Amino acid sequence: MKVLKFGGTSVGSVNSMLSVKKIVEAVDDKVIVVVSALGGITDKLINTSKMAAEGNDEYEKGLKEIVNRHIEMVYTVIPAGRGREILLDLVNELLNELKDIFQGIYLIHDLSPKTSATIVSYGERLSSIIVATLINGAVWYDSRNFIKTEKKHNKHILDSELTGRLVRETFDEIPEVAVVPGFISTDKTTGEVTNLGRGGSDYTASIIAAALDADILEIWTDVDGFMTADPRVISSAYPIKELSYVEAMELCNFGAKVVYPPTIYPVCHKNIPILIKNTFNPEAAGTIIKQEADHSSKAIKGISSINDTCLITMTGLGMVGVIGVNYRIFKALAENGISVFLVSQASSENSTSIGVRNEDASLACEVLNEEFAKEIEMGEISPMKAESGLATVAIVGENMKHTPGIAGKLFGTLGRNGINVIACAQGASETNISFVVDGGSLRKSLNVIHDSFFLSEYQVLNLFVCGVGTVGGSLLEQIHGQQEKLKQERGLNLKVVGIANGHKALFTRAGIDLGNFRQELEEKGIPSSSQVLHDEVIGMNIFNSVFVDCTASEDIAALYKDFLKHNISVVAANKIAASSSYDDYAELKRIARQRGVKFLFETNVGAGLPVINTINDLINSGDKILKIEAVVSGTLNYIFNALSADMPLSETIRKARDEGYSEPDPRIDLSGKDVIRKLVILAREAGYRIEQEDVEKHLFIPDSFFEGSLDDFWRNIPRLDAEFEARRKKLEAEGRHWRFVARLEDGKGTVSLQEVDSRHPFYNLEGSNNIILLTTERYNEYPMLIQGYGAGASVTAAGVFADIMSIANI
Repeated sequence: MKVLKFGGTSVGSVNSMLSVKKIVEAVDDKVIVVVSALGGITDKLINTSKMAAEGNDEYEKGLKEIVNRHIEMVYTVIPAGRGREILLDLVNELLNELKDIFQGIYLIHDLSPKTSATIVSYGERLSSIIVATLINGAVWYDSRNFIKTEKKHNKHILDSELTGRLVRETFDEIPEVAVVPGFISTDKTTGEVTNLGRGGSDYTASIIAAALDADILEIWTDVDGFMTADPRVISSAYPIKELSYVEAMELCNFGAKVVYPPTIYPVCHKNIPILIKNTFNPEAAGTIIKQEADHSSKAIKGISSINDTCLITMTGLGMVGVIGVNYRIFKALAENGISVFLVSQASSENSTSIGVRNEDASLACEVLNEEFAKEIEMGEISPMKAESGLATVAIVGENMKHTPGIAGKLFGTLGRNGINVIACAQGASETNISFVVDGGSLRKSLNVIHDSFFLSEYQVLNLFVCGVGTVGGSLLEQIHGQQEKLKQERGLNLKVVGIANGHKALFTRAGIDLGNFRQELEEKGIPSSSQVLHDEVIGMNIFNSVFVDCTASEDIAALYKDFLKHNISVVAANKIAASSSYDDYAELKRIARQRGVKFLFETNVGAGLPVINTINDLINSGDKILKIEAVVSGTLNYIFNALSADMPLSETIRKARDEGYSEPDPRIDLSGKDVIRKLVILAREAGYRIEQEDVEKHLFIPDSFFEGSLDDFWRNIPRLDAEFEARRKKLEAEGRHWRFVARLEDGKGTVSLQEVDSRHPFYNLEGSNNIILLTTERYNEYPMLIQGYGAGASVTAAGVFADIMSIANI
């Protein structure tokens, strides 16, 4: 024998009603069908009764909608004939009773709990007789005759023993199909109508299944089963194949609304499995809940949450060592019908925090202040402190007890994403770790946990890319080209959720189509500014965030500090921040370490060459950098390699600009400023405190050429062609080459144009390549040499990409 329960959405429309008929009639066994009210009717009944009690004649409109909904359902799903006529008589009789009750409430302006319970019972009574008529051979039973409650603490609680006996007597002989209204019951003493609470139809089905030792309890709803998380918040959530009773109960208690929590105990006691199925997708496997579920895969099964949380904290030295304090707390709350779903207590016993629903918070504080009035008056305990606007998150899985470090990983992951845990609790069974966060961090918390505990198919990194010029554009193209491969081979989803240039900015949690990003930015973007970027990136409060700066903007670099403070990692091709004042540079590094995020700028020196990472590895392993010699301007190296009798200085500079090796204003490269910045960055990473002003510079172009406009520069620069050609000929005759060298030794920096012969490592440096010589305590006699492309959009973008990937590998 099977028990099938169908929720409000499953009987809420014509198509779903017909699906119920098809599902039930396909069962090759005796079956008891428990149904909820038509979807939305219970709320409509409650709201209409409130309007009537307020003397608002709009209640008649609500009643009319209720009447029309049921009459229309009968005419639509029940074929014309004798059966429909009998059903219409029953439905109209019930609706007339309901009309009389509403009119009475309207006249006396009073709505008692007894009357309210009677009103909402009509929803299940009406839907169940419609379903009983719809299904061939079905017999209707009135659950008010066998589901019995008793009053305790102002609440109607199931009398399990009496109900079990009455269920067995009622179904001593079970028809092929029995239909029962869920949710409703009667008081065992007075006989007045009561109910089992919102979601109580699940409970009705479970009570019947347990009493009759059913083979299985099937809960038919509008989802494919228990999900790993709320799919409305996490798009990558998916159905859980198996859960134990304990896991299901924990998920239900913390907000997973698939099953009404009391449902699980009766069938668990009898070891009857529960199958969650989707009425609208009956082919889906669903979720099976049983005693022993599969625990072989992931450490946690799912995440649940309650976004309606208030934390009440009681503190005071008068609690320390005093026996019975917690007894008094929970006794006082229980006597007032207040449910506590989380408890967190300091080991010193001077602080206890309890989680309650927001609607219960005011009464809970009042009750506890009254209970401990004497201690409060004496100053032993402080008045109750209530903190609202919070959310409770629970991670659930019986396999956690076999996996060390779950709690550490959980709180470490939350911390790296800037999520502050206000209170936490974990039972000794290790099935559930619960914690309280600010309500505004709930979405972020759920996403980052789902991602980090491999409940998601892919690990997600959310990228904001600022600057879509040569480097930024190339980076986005590279990401687009690698996205699918990274998903398939690395389980990594690089999702670009923001793109900005100097004019437009585009932000979307769903991710931007990189195959068409320029058009999307132009058509859908909002006006861009550094303030817009600041507010949008921080305001999205999105998990695993990385801000990628492919600009040369000082205003954008100024945003890094706030981004890092909000646990947003920063990857910068922009050299301004790392080469600014030492104190600012050091503060950015400190904030990144403190917040557990990354501030990476490998491409600041050598484009895609592993220079900074290598220096860090040497330092971290105990080595000391003694000297750095480097050609780190791909632009200048390109210029000096391109100089020839046929290509004068002015032409090589113009060619460097045209081919993208220099800045649009090549004076930035020719002034040595770019090289100085790079030397400062290398020196700082090597452990030296140095400012740009500390670097001694010897330039090869007179200062006067850097004055005036860019047009002035292009007009004047040919004046140096003849001089440089004469010097080049002499150099060529001597077998030497020019190299613009950055040098750090004894903590002092210089940049200058040097002549190197064929024995020098810099002699054969071709094109725009860079070369860095590192002399260290270990690499002393034979310095370490790093050489390769040091300029160009694609290699710089690849270096930025590598920094992004290193964040993904945290």
